Amino acid sequence: MKFKPLFDNLVVDTEDKKETTKSGFILPSAAENKYTVAKVSAVGTGGSLYGKDIVMVVKEGDTVVFPADAVTKVKACGEEFSVIRQSDVIAIIE
Repeated sequence: MKFKPLFDNLVVDTEDKKETTKSGFILPSAAENKYTVAKVSAVGTGGSLYGKDIVMVVKEGDTVVFPADAVTKVKACGEEFSVIRQSDVIAIIE
């Protein structure tokens, strides 16, 4: 199945890293960092939304930085996808 985002949405490949303390407690990645680095696997179409033109700057394959809480998890056909908006991206790592 192909999951194609629309408008200024991006599908990103995030890793849910979990670290364990010496005593065995699991620390979720959200507690570690306010920002996430991920690779873009699909890019929306851009276009016009609410009367404003959306120009897609981020491309498939780019590595981007964005706030960890900007991710929307979507489950479809047995897979989970992480979706963010282009406007949430604060940097592209080259």
